[in-house]
Amino acid sequence: MVRTQVYFSEEQHQALRRAAAREGVSLTALLRRIVERELVSQATRPRSRKDAMTAFVGLGSAGPDDTSERHDDALDEAFRD
Repeated sequence: MVRTQVYFSEEQHQALRRAAAREGVSLTALLRRIVERELVSQATRPRSRKDAMTAFVGLGSAGPDDTSERHDDALDEAFRD
């Protein structure tokens, strides 16, 4: 285990404390669960077609400028394993 220090707003901290109390776990255990579920598990989970499509949809705002012209290539790339 690696020890780290994180700063939360009062609102974030209270929300975390309430969630931990609801689940009957410590704040630390809750944070580990959140990191596992949101970051670690997703990194090792194969992307579904839906995830790939969602990622493709987001290209319009931050992706290549020519996505509208080469959308077939972009879709092929998004669905490629």
